[in-house]
Amino acid sequence: MKLKFCVLSLGLLALTGWGQTLTTNLVNSTVTAIPDGNPVGVMEQFPVSGLGGSISNVQVTLDITGGFNGDLYAYLVDPAGQLVVLLNRPGVTGSNPFGYGDSGMSITLSSLVTNNIHDYGSQPGYSLSGTTWAADGRNVSPLAAGGVLYGTPTIANLSLFQNTDANGVWTFFIADLAAGGGNASLNSVILNIMTVPEPQTWLMVGGGLAVLGLVQKRKVG
Repeated sequence: MKLKFCVLSLGLLALTGWGQTLTTNLVNSTVTAIPDGNPVGVMEQFPVSGLGGSISNVQVTLDITGGFNGDLYAYLVDPAGQLVVLLNRPGVTGSNPFGYGDSGMSITLSSLVTNNIHDYGSQPGYSLSGTTWAADGRNVSPLAAGGVLYGTPTIANLSLFQNTDANGVWTFFIADLAAGGGNASLNSVILNIMTVPEPQTWLMVGGGLAVLGLVQKRKVG
């Protein structure tokens, strides 16, 4: 696997202070196939360092092609071991044990929206291209019966990571848990972490807004 690192720092002026955006790209040279009907799946790790303050928002952007969306299960684990379920067999309910049959998605999951990705098919005129959704959040076995899986309240979305330290190793996992429906490919996953300064930092910048962001990206070279 060939990796390239690119770091970009950009100073921004806020209305009453100073801010900074830090971007780090981790680029993979090949598409990663998600094995069909295989719980081993695909795992990616993102080492994060040098971010001050605490997390205000986390976003995950997924670019997946092929396969059967109702077979997909994915999660994100932060450096402290907290887990948020991103996808848990979208569309699976008590009356639909197979989930949605769409093939692939290019979406962003964020804590700032409420339209849950699990129910995207119920949204009139929905699109899985360039849209933003809330993570599934159902921390229950993806092999559970549809009624159990869908009936489980959303336990944790990406807001679970707010007000925590971003530094350390983040882990992303995705798997296709049902055979058939074709093979899916993970083209890229982008982890975007936004932090705000600690109170003493606010004093140092004279009450201005300082925002630190980090993007870690994995995609086709």
